Amino acid sequence: MSLLVSSFWRAAAYCLHPRVIWLSLVPVLLLMGSSAALAHFYWHDAIGALGAFLESSVVISTVWAWLDAVGLGGTKSMLAPLLLIVVVTPVMVVSTLLLVSLLMTPALVQLVAQRRFSGLARLHGASFFASASSALGASLLALVAMVVSIPMWIVPPLVLVLPPLIWGWLTGRVMAFDALAAHASADERRSLLQIHRTSLLAMGLVVGLLGAAPSLLWSVGLMAIAMAPLLVPLSIWVYTLIFVFSSLWFVHFCLGALQAMRDASASAADAGVVLDAQTPSPGQAHAAPGVPLGKL
Repeated sequence: MSLLVSSFWRAAAYCLHPRVIWLSLVPVLLLMGSSAALAHFYWHDAIGALGAFLESSVVISTVWAWLDAVGLGGTKSMLAPLLLIVVVTPVMVVSTLLLVSLLMTPALVQLVAQRRFSGLARLHGASFFASASSALGASLLALVAMVVSIPMWIVPPLVLVLPPLIWGWLTGRVMAFDALAAHASADERRSLLQIHRTSLLAMGLVVGLLGAAPSLLWSVGLMAIAMAPLLVPLSIWVYTLIFVFSSLWFVHFCLGALQAMRDASASAADAGVVLDAQTPSPGQAHAAPGVPLGKL
C-alpha cells in the first residue's frame, strides 16, 4: 500500500516537470490535427449516412413521430450528430491512450529511471513491437467490450460502473506492460503482474474513473454540437493529461516493485551463500564433539 500511495504522489509531482509538459503536447497536437482533418472531409458525410440509417429504423421512426406529437420535432436533426459524437468519443479515448503509450511512456520510463532507479539493470524483456501489439490487442478488446456493454447502460448503476471498469482494465494492461518492457525480463514481468494484480487493477479503476471526467464536457446536451470545435480539443487535452499521469503512476509503481523484487532475490541469494558457508561438511557433521578430525 505504501508503494501504491507514494507512486501516486510522485506521479502527480512529475506531471509538473517541464519535460513531461512538453511531451504531453505531442499527442494533443497529433490528435487535434487528425480530428480536424477527418471532420473537414468526413463529418457531413458521416452525419448523412447515420441520418439515413436512422430514417430506415422502425423504432427511431416511432420515436420521431412521438417527438412530433409533443412538439419536439426540431430535435430530430440533432440526433444524428449527437450519436456520432457518442460513437467517436471511445475511439478518441483509445487513440489518446495508444499515443501516450507508444510515444510518451518510453520517454517517461527513461526520465523516472534516470532520477530514481539509475542502478536498475535493463533486461529488455519486450520490444517496441511487442508493446505495440499488446496495446493494440487490448484496445480492440476494450472497444468490443464497450460496444457490447452499451445496452446495459440503461441501468443507472451499470453506466457508472462498466465504462470505468473497461477503461481501467485497458489502462492497467497497457501501462503496466510498457512500464516494465525495458527493465524487466519476460519472467520478471509475468511475476510482477501476477503478484501485484490487485494493486494494478485498483490503479486502473482509479484512472478509469478519472477518465470519465472529460465526458462531463459533453453533458451540455444539444449545445455540444455547436461547441464541438471547442470541446473536441479540450477533451483531447484532458484525456492526454489523465493518461500521462497514469503512465507516470504505473512507471513509478512497477519500477519500484521490480527494484524491491530484485533486492529481495539478492538478499535471499546472499543468505543462501552464508548458510552454505556455515553448514558443516558431512565428515564434520559425524565427528565426535571435542575430538579433532585428525584423531578419528
